[in-house]
Amino acid sequence: MITAPAKAGWRFRQPSVIPGFGLTLGFSLAYLTLIILIPLSGLVWRSASLGWTDFWAIATDRRTVKALEISFGTAFIAASINVVFGTIVAWVLVRYRFPGRRVIDAMVDLPFALPTAVAGIALTTLYSPKGWMGALLAPLGIKVAYTPLGIVIALVFIGLPFVVRTVQPIIEEIDKEVEEAAATLGANRFQTIFLVLFPGLAPAVVTGFALAFARGVGEYGSVIFIAGNLPYISEIAPLLIVIRLEEYDYAAATAIATIMLALSFAMLLVINLIQSWTRKRYG
Repeated sequence: MITAPAKAGWRFRQPSVIPGFGLTLGFSLAYLTLIILIPLSGLVWRSASLGWTDFWAIATDRRTVKALEISFGTAFIAASINVVFGTIVAWVLVRYRFPGRRVIDAMVDLPFALPTAVAGIALTTLYSPKGWMGALLAPLGIKVAYTPLGIVIALVFIGLPFVVRTVQPIIEEIDKEVEEAAATLGANRFQTIFLVLFPGLAPAVVTGFALAFARGVGEYGSVIFIAGNLPYISEIAPLLIVIRLEEYDYAAATAIATIMLALSFAMLLVINLIQSWTRKRYG
């Protein structure tokens, strides 16, 4: 008689249609260990060598705290903006047919292909006080370049594709008959969007937000040009790490990086819990 653990082990070892499970699993674990676990472990180990007093002094330094606030705050705002407008863009690309739709669909992926430094230079040229957009906004008292607002615009630019490409396949799976049935039953457009369509889109929307937020927190190339890099005003945490490295202050650099790592893990954990809740609630 085969016991339950033996059956489970037999199912685990039974051959697959595609052979090579052991080889591919070993390669995956080795790859993740070399590329992710070892560098992160080295970062934490180097920070731990500082001692709690020195680490806490670096973590609570006013410049460090402000840089972290700017990085995470602007990334959160940009990801929230992308959730709204990225979902609208995905909906338009899926639901409507119009001249130039394929061109616009291809342009969504432009931030993926465009070097981030090029994007940063282009945005700075556009939104600087003498740029095309900056000159129009200056009389209104709105300054974009060299402010946190400029950082948000740069992060919106590089984060939009993550939301669009995450939500777009889900919208394609929603039949138009669902909307027609809701309208037939007396639902208005507001009710159709938030009570009929949104529950099915919620997990994808949360995933797109998580991807855009994670990208925004660690973004460097497209931000440093338009941010102006003014301490306590528009200096992001990745730039502060680079500054500490250029000063040969490796202890401070690793400490700030470890803090960013811990905060990112905490934020992603919360987002994953929200994703699990939305999947259980909406299916």
